[in-house]
Amino acid sequence: MSVIGRETDTALDMTRDRFGRTVHAGAAAAALTRRNQAAVEAYRTHLAPYADGLLNAARRALDELPPARHLTGWQTVLDALGTSAAEIRRALDRPAAPGSAAERAQHAVDRPAAPGSAAERAQHAALWPHLASWADHSFIASSLVGQHHQPETPLTGEEQQRWTEKAQAAQRRGELELTESWYAADGQPITLAHLIEDDDSTLIALRGDPDAPGWQVIGHYAHEYGAGQMLPAPVPPGVLRANVCLQELLETAGQFAAALETVQGRQIAVRLAALGRQIDFLIREVHEVAEDLGATVAVLPPHRTPQPRARPRPAVDTTPPTPPRTPTPARRR
Repeated sequence: MSVIGRETDTALDMTRDRFGRTVHAGAAAAALTRRNQAAVEAYRTHLAPYADGLLNAARRALDELPPARHLTGWQTVLDALGTSAAEIRRALDRPAAPGSAAERAQHAVDRPAAPGSAAERAQHAALWPHLASWADHSFIASSLVGQHHQPETPLTGEEQQRWTEKAQAAQRRGELELTESWYAADGQPITLAHLIEDDDSTLIALRGDPDAPGWQVIGHYAHEYGAGQMLPAPVPPGVLRANVCLQELLETAGQFAAALETVQGRQIAVRLAALGRQIDFLIREVHEVAEDLGATVAVLPPHRTPQPRARPRPAVDTTPPTPPRTPTPARRR
């Protein structure tokens, strides 16, 4: 469904002008209809037979994990996926028998619609947030199913201290090369590194932040495959959203200001051009910093759980509470 979403975004871009406004409404509506139909069919074919089993297995795996900060977020994701699966199943497989007017309105999407009809298009459009939720977040359920605790071979206290001191000395010399990092199920970061001594390199694993005091060496290995077999398995990393591009914003605003063909517009365009040059310089600086950031081989902690986009709907026949009656002030005679 991620592929379906990307193809739809491309089609929608063709319906907009350079300012992002939709200028071909019919083509945009057709693209969304194709997206919704394709997503429903993809879910029906590839996910519907396995969704409940996947969620049940993921919940069992979650219950077996040690307490950690990210478990609440994962539970929220699993609950949201369960809600979305129920909504999709209700709409596609369980025609409702409406009772009250409120229930008929609430369950309008649940009634089976004739293929290609306006009702079917509305039904599929209403299901899109739930389908997209599965496309975006089902990887957490899949990862939980594949998650199993692999106890690392512990070093003795004396060995751990000796290897940690060797690694700290190598870090001070600039000869501790970090290669990969992930978070274990308990929320602790694990980092693989090459410890270089006298032109000899040893693969070691660290627990904790390598750039903060308190990290320790928890093992040394002949190769990365062996390390992967002995160390705790990685959990899904967290997410960080960023959807604003300042450079594009300045370019678009500058083009708009210049197109005004006014004195003030030209003045603003000049100011934006100057800001653009400063931004270009800053972008180069940011790229250099980003390279340094990439060299840390760090991943976001798993408690930064993605937020489900689909929310549970209220229960059927739920009557909102009656607000308290406001007393009428007494009139003076």
